Amino acid sequence: KLLTFSTFHFSLFFFCPMVFLLIEKELKNLLLSPKFVATFAACTVLILVSVFAGIIEYRAGSAQYTAATALVSQELTESTSWPQLGERQRIFRRPEVMQIFASGIHYDIGRFSVISSWQDVQLQQSSYSIEPIFAVFRAMDFVFIVQVVLSLLTIVFAYDLVSGEKESGTLRLMLANAVPRTQYIVAKLAGAWVGLMIPLIIPLLLGVLLLMLYAIPFTGDDWVRLAKLAGYSLVYLTGFLSLGVLFSTLTHRSAMSFLSLLVFWIAMVLV
Repeated sequence: KLLTFSTFHFSLFFFCPMVFLLIEKELKNLLLSPKFVATFAACTVLILVSVFAGIIEYRAGSAQYTAATALVSQELTESTSWPQLGERQRIFRRPEVMQIFASGIHYDIGRFSVISSWQDVQLQQSSYSIEPIFAVFRAMDFVFIVQVVLSLLTIVFAYDLVSGEKESGTLRLMLANAVPRTQYIVAKLAGAWVGLMIPLIIPLLLGVLLLMLYAIPFTGDDWVRLAKLAGYSLVYLTGFLSLGVLFSTLTHRSAMSFLSLLVFWIAMVLV
């Protein structure tokens, strides 16, 4: 009986027409705002450029790997004595296809290792050792865009969701119509969440289309890992969005809400 009662109230809460009206209102206001247009344009450009650069880097690394392994195989085939086989041989690290979206430590570790009887296996000659300037700017991949750029844009989305209506007086007018506060907060969060996911999902799908156009060899496991990466990104941004709504609810001025969220973002993301 308790489970049936809880399910009934859960259905009334989420299928209430008022909730859908509030979500529709919030989503319309967000989609027509300049910050949504700027966010969508910035995310589309950054994600597509990062995916395209990752594809070019992966194809170049794959070509170098194929040529290097072919050369090593030829040297081993042409060896005519055991002393020649005992000389310094090299084995190369295969490029990882997921480096297109998450470079990780791909550029930090070496590209090959010397194989000999007197030296341990150790990767050497990384991309940063060849071009040290890359170590200053690092790699702006999909993970960096979500972790830094989109999390900051999420704060811009959420800092005035409630405090902005407090300042304008519309919040008092809306709550005067007997709108439950819980439904109001859920509608705010749901509308902002849908508006925020559009700049993330659409460019990511376009990036997947680039993978197909360039015939990048994605296996089933790679697609699963990419789906997990997208899911983790959604959870990550949802957390920042929820915190933005919380700070916006607790403060009475949008400026104070934005300042508090910015300090929190700097501490959590940069520090």
